[in-house]
Amino acid sequence: MSASRALLSNPQAGASPTMARAASRARLAAPSSSIPFAAPRAKPAVLVAEKLGEAGLEVLRQFADVECAYGMSPAELLAKVSQFDALIVRSGTKVTREVLEAGRGRLRVVGRAGVGIDNVDLQAATEAGCLVVNAPTANTVAAAEHGIALLASMARNVSQADAALKAGKWQRTKYVGVSLVGKTLAIMGFGKVGSEVARRAKGLGMHVIAHDPYAPADKARAIGAELVSFEEAVAKADFISLHMPLTPATSKVFNDESFAKMKTGVRIINVARGGVIDEDALVRALDSGKVAQAALDVFTVEPPPKDSKLVLHENVTVTPHLGASTVEAQEGVAIEIAEAVVGALRGELAATAVNAPMVPAEVLSELAPYVSLAEKLGRLAVQLVAGESGIKGVKVVYTSARDPDDLDTRLLRAMVTKGIVEPVSSTFVNLVNADYTAKQRGLRIAEERVSHDNAAAAESPLESIQVRLSNVQSKFAGAISTGGDIVVTGRVKYGIPHLTVVGPYEVDVSLEGNLILCRQIDQPGMIGKVGNILGQRNVNVSFMSVGRTFRGKQAIMAIGVDEEPDKETLEKIGKIPAIEEFVFLEL
Repeated sequence: MSASRALLSNPQAGASPTMARAASRARLAAPSSSIPFAAPRAKPAVLVAEKLGEAGLEVLRQFADVECAYGMSPAELLAKVSQFDALIVRSGTKVTREVLEAGRGRLRVVGRAGVGIDNVDLQAATEAGCLVVNAPTANTVAAAEHGIALLASMARNVSQADAALKAGKWQRTKYVGVSLVGKTLAIMGFGKVGSEVARRAKGLGMHVIAHDPYAPADKARAIGAELVSFEEAVAKADFISLHMPLTPATSKVFNDESFAKMKTGVRIINVARGGVIDEDALVRALDSGKVAQAALDVFTVEPPPKDSKLVLHENVTVTPHLGASTVEAQEGVAIEIAEAVVGALRGELAATAVNAPMVPAEVLSELAPYVSLAEKLGRLAVQLVAGESGIKGVKVVYTSARDPDDLDTRLLRAMVTKGIVEPVSSTFVNLVNADYTAKQRGLRIAEERVSHDNAAAAESPLESIQVRLSNVQSKFAGAISTGGDIVVTGRVKYGIPHLTVVGPYEVDVSLEGNLILCRQIDQPGMIGKVGNILGQRNVNVSFMSVGRTFRGKQAIMAIGVDEEPDKETLEKIGKIPAIEEFVFLEL
């Protein structure tokens, strides 16, 4: 039996399919085999560390022994967690590596009652064999409604006028507001919450534009919104409502530079994540009048400091992270997380799982370099897409000498999805939720297997993996194949993922560190010119490869660099006369 086939099989020889499925579920729900099991119980035990709605508690009590211990200190949580099979938290409890280590051997599931999982150490949870689930859908409407509430109350100075009147001041002329009808609202992040905000804003008579490179265009059109680039969104908007996740790519994306591109007098609403705004830059923009007002429900540090200049600013309306705080949303979140935790304790694979299930070691050992290759190809391909075009379809082509029944590609497909989605999303993609995540984001992922004739190659599971993005615009024309798709292909050489094809060009570069792609006229001295610029700027080159169509025509140069070059360095490269275009890619 091949290692890849073991992904679906039962290690007990002769077991029935039903037994195999049961064993698979048990392996997911249980700790790793190197950790002793706790003594069996009639019922699993669930610790609820933060307030959960009664409807959710009732779901839990039907299956498990439930203890509610609200307001525990970190030390108290460490002392208690080893007695429980599952832990449910909201945003206030930190599930650290220490907590997971304390629960090792017993704790099997952590449930986060809400969307964000910033407070859970996912890596430590995976290492401890602990599944993490969240509740991503129940508070969508509540968050959208709060965004609209902040939009309207900011426009009409409701909170400031209320405070003034309660202080005995009658200041009608001071608090003249602005109308919403006919104004342009830019929604940054067009997922579940963003699209609900768009529906409500249209009802207020606003013109809605949106930026989300992965939102389906037909979904936006159906709501009456227009998908645009980031630059166009911030430049045209009278109001900007933020609904993007906090990722390395979005951290402080609203900074001095982006504020400078906005209309003078723009108004900003944030019910997403505090870290997407550079708060010091926002204070400067408010002081200068570039930003007329801001309405904020979230902050980089929560609660924010009492002397926060942003919170105390007279043109800022604030609420203490109330986006999901409605009676209905709290009940929905409670039920959603309770059902997810109960399902996980039963050994079921939940679509809301946010860390990888346990995979047999022999399968990971064989597929490990291909898993890395698949993710990096997805990550590379998505960075080649022009932001406003979106992704309509993804095709993954596997070339292999093995029989199709002897190669399970689910993990590889999941990793391509992970590479495409994670750089621009707070969603954590794994074998459990990859197909669900792709479907939710409108990604149509097709797979094709191409037979490889070399019988000796059957010792390796794959000869190559190709990722094709169809019906998209590219920020780097050299990545477009003759068929009009963005195409990147890679293979594993000496255990290391390599990029071997970009568009119609053959290259050979290790997918490590960062990558600069240059499309140029094929002529002598190009490697030296680019390398000289990088050397002068103290950017270390790890490898360099050139692929061309015909001598003296066009070529692609792929350059691996250890550090990210600064803007000036990249501009110098772009100004070399023979270079027609270039792009910097993070791997």
